[in-house]
Amino acid sequence: MRRRVPMKTEIYNVEGIEIEVERTSKDDTEAERRKMAYAFKMIREQSGMNRKDFSDWLGIPYRTMQEWELGRRVMPEYVLRLIAYKVLNEKRKGAFDHENS
Repeated sequence: MRRRVPMKTEIYNVEGIEIEVERTSKDDTEAERRKMAYAFKMIREQSGMNRKDFSDWLGIPYRTMQEWELGRRVMPEYVLRLIAYKVLNEKRKGAFDHENS
């Protein structure tokens, strides 16, 4: 029987949105790519939108967002931070309260 080794995690704070991610070494570029993709997906999920609605809302091509979320392309970290900032502020305003729509 294989024994599972617990994954070491850390909190990745993106403009106030805390995301638990796998701890990686700085020189592991593939792990960094996965971390950014996962963080982007978690930020999108905070909005409650699917990829299509999120891409329309941000004005970013769907294919670009899909590539980011799947980790095929890496977005600049400042773009991730700007998107997180926008999502967080819209959440504070209640913009994602679908029950009130």
